Amino acid sequence: MACPGGCDHYVRNCLLKAPCCGRLYVCRLCHDAEENHQMDRFKVREVQCCECQTLQQAQQTCQECHVQFGEYYCHICHLFDKDRKQYHCHSCGICRIGPREKYFHCEKCNLCLAQELRGNHKCVENVSRQNCPVCMEDIHTSRISAHVFPCGHLLHKSCFDDMVHTGVYRCPLCMHSAFNMKDQWDEMDKEIAQTPMPTEYKGTTVKVICNDCQTHCTVPFHVLGMKCADCGSYNTAQDGGLIQQQPEQHTENEPEQQDEHESPFQQ
Repeated sequence: MACPGGCDHYVRNCLLKAPCCGRLYVCRLCHDAEENHQMDRFKVREVQCCECQTLQQAQQTCQECHVQFGEYYCHICHLFDKDRKQYHCHSCGICRIGPREKYFHCEKCNLCLAQELRGNHKCVENVSRQNCPVCMEDIHTSRISAHVFPCGHLLHKSCFDDMVHTGVYRCPLCMHSAFNMKDQWDEMDKEIAQTPMPTEYKGTTVKVICNDCQTHCTVPFHVLGMKCADCGSYNTAQDGGLIQQQPEQHTENEPEQQDEHESPFQQ
């Protein structure tokens, strides 16, 4: 049970009575970690005050000792917490950390996104209604913020940070570059220019598929990377084996054979 000040997840002064099993927990996450089932936050009807232990209807202030259960309270989600500029998004169906004016709800993505992404992101229908491709945990209702890739896919911000830290720069779902890679591609150009291939590979080409622009093209082969002929990205995948340059065939005009008994001069 416990309560003083809340739990690792929320700051609050009450316990929720789980509608599923009738037990008291600080929050749904604490409940789900202990039980073999999940609590439906929307069905919570009663809370117990941590100060006077009065069991009562879910509300923001205790009806007996008048202690405030949470600076923020949502009567739909039954979320009690300290003030983090939260707001309830009716389209998402849950509370989000705000402030509200810094976010908008994209109807196609079906998710609240930062205002700077309005008209500046690729929509993927119901994109948050899938698990994070890295940790395989829920994104839509997660307390961890989501990172939006240029391709429109999502993953937890913490998972994205870990991914970049290990040197991975591509979306784990579609392999599109995770951010603008122009500076990295310029460095690749310099490195390849300073690292010529052995003579036997001179003129060797290979077919590639670009993960950034989906172009299929034939480009020079290099062990450090193959550059897309269309967009200049090195985020490419080899499509088939090496194509060796055909050696040029030189044909020399040989002199006509003459009869060894015939004089070159006619009498």
